[in-house]
Amino acid sequence: MPKAKRIFIVGDTKDFTGKLLLIDLRRRVKGLIRLGHDVQVFSYNTAFWQLAPIKSKLLTRKWCKPLVDELLEKQLRNYNPDIVQITFANFLDVKTIELIRQAAPNAFLYGIDGDPWPQFHKGRVEAGSKLDLVLVTNNGEWLDEYRKAGVRGAFLPNPCDPDYEYRHEVSDKWKTDILFTGKTRQTSKRYPTDPMRHQIISKLAKMKNVTYYGCLGSPKIGGMDYHYAISGARIAMSINIANDVSLYHSDRLTNYLASGTLVLAKRVPDSDMLFKDGVHLKYFDTADEFFELSDWYLKHEDERLKIANAGMKHVHEEFNCEKIAKYTMDIIEKGTYDAPWCGCL
Repeated sequence: MPKAKRIFIVGDTKDFTGKLLLIDLRRRVKGLIRLGHDVQVFSYNTAFWQLAPIKSKLLTRKWCKPLVDELLEKQLRNYNPDIVQITFANFLDVKTIELIRQAAPNAFLYGIDGDPWPQFHKGRVEAGSKLDLVLVTNNGEWLDEYRKAGVRGAFLPNPCDPDYEYRHEVSDKWKTDILFTGKTRQTSKRYPTDPMRHQIISKLAKMKNVTYYGCLGSPKIGGMDYHYAISGARIAMSINIANDVSLYHSDRLTNYLASGTLVLAKRVPDSDMLFKDGVHLKYFDTADEFFELSDWYLKHEDERLKIANAGMKHVHEEFNCEKIAKYTMDIIEKGTYDAPWCGCL
């Protein structure tokens, strides 16, 4: 049996938000523990707010960062990790990475970045360049930003957790024909949101028996309610803010598939390597095609349920947190990992 590693994770656990069950970090920790490793989590952002006398981002960064970094250094020296995982929490920068190197000089340092356009996040690519490896959820230009900075980078998809991400039996409160969760577009002009996203959501908002959260004035949804909402939807629409980057899907797609709804997803390059069209989900290329597909599957329940069940089974088997953790450890220890989609990497 391989020797268990001590893995120290620096990230943001979202302790004060409804995202507690939704964050990628939670699934990755669970997967590593199930592989037999010892995992210690340091919530970088939580430490800031616990130490801050005034809840202000500007003042917190100025006054508390030295205190948080000092606490982080002490924890690292006490734990003496074999591996350190960085999830690019707010306020974490190059100086923090340098401190981690000093406190854990023999540890392998890697980062995980599921966000688009890392170059638009202040200091992120620079911080990533100081690591031994960065794992990202795309195989295109955003991964290349890290490679150009001189760090080894690799694609790794979002994990799911079948322990609570599955099709729940829900009351009529949650039942709907079509569901979408998220913004219609990004607020910052730096992010060129695919206009089709706003086009489809705006039309859905005028239709009957359609539910949406987090956009057009509707409240956000989190916790188990998020999974109940997906479970109650016959169809869920997945469209990224950008759909021209190889293999990139937000974790929304994995969440939808894992909770057992039929997913209609905007096609992205090479996506069929992850999920087969007509088997695990249905892809669309235009807004008109989305509405044609949704209309057809709402009228053909057996076909809808067949694909929804296959998609849920596939993501539970191939993208569960333990399997993604195994891929992570393989690429750290062996330099590569073996997965069905590796042929396109």
